[in-house]
Amino acid sequence: MKKWAWPTFFSGGQCDGECDEQGRRIESVVAPVAAARGLLLVDLEFRREGRRWVLRVVVDKPGGVGIADCQGLSQELGDGLDVAGVIDDSYDLEVSSPGLDRELRKERELQWAIGKQVRCWVSEPTDGRREFAGVLAHSTGDMLVLTEAGGATATLPRRLVTKVKLDPMLPDKGRKKRVGGRRR
Repeated sequence: MKKWAWPTFFSGGQCDGECDEQGRRIESVVAPVAAARGLLLVDLEFRREGRRWVLRVVVDKPGGVGIADCQGLSQELGDGLDVAGVIDDSYDLEVSSPGLDRELRKERELQWAIGKQVRCWVSEPTDGRREFAGVLAHSTGDMLVLTEAGGATATLPRRLVTKVKLDPMLPDKGRKKRVGGRRR
C-alpha cells in the first residue's frame, strides 16, 4: 500500500486514494449539521486506531461549547452519517470543544484561532527568539502574523513553525476575568 498525503481533516495512517473523497463526503454531512446548531466546525479527523475507526469532530461557538452542545451534535451526526452512508466501517464518534490550550495543527484550526491568544515555537531563531506569544492576526500557507504585547508584530515563516497552541494564560482584553468561579 502506498502512503498518501492526508487532507486537512485526516491525520496519520495509510490511504488507498479514497481518503480525499471520503473526507469530503464526511465533511459534507458534518459541516451543515454543526452550522444548523450554531456551531463552527474547527477540526475533523477520521483515522484508524487499533482495530477501530474513530471520527473526531471538534466544534466551537461564541461563548464556548458545552456538554449539551456536544451530546446533541453527536446524536444528530450519528444518525445523519448512518443515513448518508458515507462511512462503511464501524467507527466511534467523538464530539468535543477545542479546549483551552489546544495545539493548532491544521490551516482550518489556525483560521478559527485568528483573534485569539496563541503561543508559537520556531525551529530556527527568528529575530533572535524561538518562542512568540500574542494574538494571531493572520495565517497563510507561508506565514503566521502575531500581534505581541505592546503592539509589535511578529511575522513567522510557516516552514519554521514547529508548534502553535492556544494560550489561555496570556492576558486577553476581550475576555472577562474569572474570579471565584464566576465571570466578571
